[in-house]
Amino acid sequence: MSSHIIKVNGLLTKLIAGRWICLEQIYFRLQSCTQKLVACVSCHTLGWGGSSLETIIKPEAYICIYFLEQRLILRRRRKVLFESPVSLAKNGLGEEIGSECTPRGWHQIRAKVGAGCPVNTVFRGRRPTGEIYTPELGRAYPERDWILTRILWLGGLEAGKNRFGRVDTLRRYIYIHGVPDAAVMGLPGSHGCIRIHNGPVLELFKQVRPGMRVFIS
Repeated sequence: MSSHIIKVNGLLTKLIAGRWICLEQIYFRLQSCTQKLVACVSCHTLGWGGSSLETIIKPEAYICIYFLEQRLILRRRRKVLFESPVSLAKNGLGEEIGSECTPRGWHQIRAKVGAGCPVNTVFRGRRPTGEIYTPELGRAYPERDWILTRILWLGGLEAGKNRFGRVDTLRRYIYIHGVPDAAVMGLPGSHGCIRIHNGPVLELFKQVRPGMRVFIS
């Protein structure tokens, strides 16, 4: 009699365990579908085109910028096309005007500035000043925030987070821009922009276009 009870208990245990496994599988599948649906809706809201669900969820090419790693990566789907150390805001992450922080979330490249200009061209207000940066010029004006060679002007895509009002990235003049080659990369040091050395910014400039998505986290 006891052996039959043991067998029944064993079957019940397997049955319950099997049901739990099925429930776990269903849960994780639902979770995955939910994440894809949210991504799909978000991407559609942000204006990503494409004829297939995969194209909508993953834009063809986009830039990721990571604060903790102080690194910029250009991706196409899962393939890394370009990467470089960068320097983000000394004040950390944030969106408020006047905060001198690097804004988070989804952005796009609103404009490319500096095509055809010589390396180390100095910009002010996105216009060449006529100067070419040299170490001597840097020593003469140690307090200047040098914007050199190329500029990628960013605009926010998330209303209330990095677009419109006091959190508008475009009006904060947040750029990905070149800096003197002696500038330290890999550590926060900017006033909100994404600093990158001249060689890498030239290479990045060639591979991106206005409208390309940029995610900062």
